Amino acid sequence: MTAHISDERIPNNVDLAGDKRLQRALEQWQPAFLDWWKQMGPEGFQGDDVYLRTAISVEPGGWAHFDYVKMPDYRWGIFLEPKADGRTIHFGDHIGQPVWDEVPGELRNLLRRLIVTQGDTEPASVEQQRLLGQTAPSLYDMRNLFQVNVEEGRHLWAMVYLLHRYFGRDGREEAEGLLERRSGDQDRPRILGAFNEPTNHWLSFFMFTMFTDRDGKYQLSALSENGFDPLSRTCRFMLTEEAHHMFVGETGVGRIVERTCQLMKQDANEDARAHGGIDLPTMQKYLNLWYSVSLDLFGGEVSSNAAEAFAAGVKGRHKEATRFEDHTALGSVYPMEELEGGKVVKREVPMRNALNEVLRDDYVEDCQRGLDRWNKTIREAGIRFELTLPSRRFHRAIGSFAPVKCDPAGNLVSEADWQSRQGEWLPNQEDEVYIKSLMVPVKEQGKIAQWIAPPRKGINGQAFEFEYVRRTES
Repeated sequence: MTAHISDERIPNNVDLAGDKRLQRALEQWQPAFLDWWKQMGPEGFQGDDVYLRTAISVEPGGWAHFDYVKMPDYRWGIFLEPKADGRTIHFGDHIGQPVWDEVPGELRNLLRRLIVTQGDTEPASVEQQRLLGQTAPSLYDMRNLFQVNVEEGRHLWAMVYLLHRYFGRDGREEAEGLLERRSGDQDRPRILGAFNEPTNHWLSFFMFTMFTDRDGKYQLSALSENGFDPLSRTCRFMLTEEAHHMFVGETGVGRIVERTCQLMKQDANEDARAHGGIDLPTMQKYLNLWYSVSLDLFGGEVSSNAAEAFAAGVKGRHKEATRFEDHTALGSVYPMEELEGGKVVKREVPMRNALNEVLRDDYVEDCQRGLDRWNKTIREAGIRFELTLPSRRFHRAIGSFAPVKCDPAGNLVSEADWQSRQGEWLPNQEDEVYIKSLMVPVKEQGKIAQWIAPPRKGINGQAFEFEYVRRTES
């Protein structure tokens, strides 16, 4: 049985009503999506009314419409940033040529791979977070979780639209595959490693939205430079929503830091755990984990795939058009560290082959700005502790440093040292048990769990005490 697709049901600016072939394709895909959502979306909350933001147009007053919605009834729209007349390719080997409104035959496989890889991250994160609503520290946080989830679903629709509209049968099969893989499944895992990591509690959720969603910002930014205009315009609109996901993560961790400092000041030994809080050293371990697995999402330091995508004009650098003067990336080099013969060496790599590292450097700087804000809170509380980003050599599964073990400072260590000390640097079983013991749900309006501070303000001008989720059952 198929579902009727309409502009009312699926808000869009892609003339869905006038494209009967696309309508039929999406009508075949939509029931499978809804089945996936009900099976793998937030468990136990499908019948609740949630105060959600829905994009109903790309206009300033339309992309952020707030109202109560049951999540299965959410209007997952398809939106592209408005087309810019006369836009040309501005980097790589095709500079000055008109952007493509259809997929060039020679780039079909490359573009499809980029879209599928990006699209696979969207349902993956929903799957990772499907049980978190059951232990939400407040209705405010529960609502933010669900906002992230439905927008990841909308981003999936955005990628599926591109696959159906521009890639024919191959695209339809890939769209089906996006609903068949499962985060953490041994037989059908998600494509990228970080999206198979368990997100068992809210500390990991906030770290994920701080670090892993921030990778998404830079990947979308690089893809938004694309010479394939529909993908470029899709990514530009997605970036407006991705900002909220990072806000949830950065402020979430910041509120934990704030509450931890308050609890430390109440204790003669500055022991936050004695008062039901999350101690700063444990936070550092989870920071180490999520930051390091997110670094891997950028790929290897030296990459022929990155060079190929740049040359083809389908993946640029972050803010390529405004931050760089040389848009060919020919004749220049980029310094980086690599491992040679068991030693760390510095070398210069042709710029095009170093583009993963260029993007990763921008990401690292952005992450550090978030840590600076957290550390400011710690300093102002008079506590001598500093959260730090571990070395990019630490805990890597991809790239030059994947074959070796390094401590958080970047020093090479033996396998025996790693095995004996990794519990000092990464969350261990004891940490997991303790953090999970704190995850007691708080369902009353205006109340919040002991281990996190309330936000400074609510959503869309509402107070923290607002009824962000209307529960159908207690």
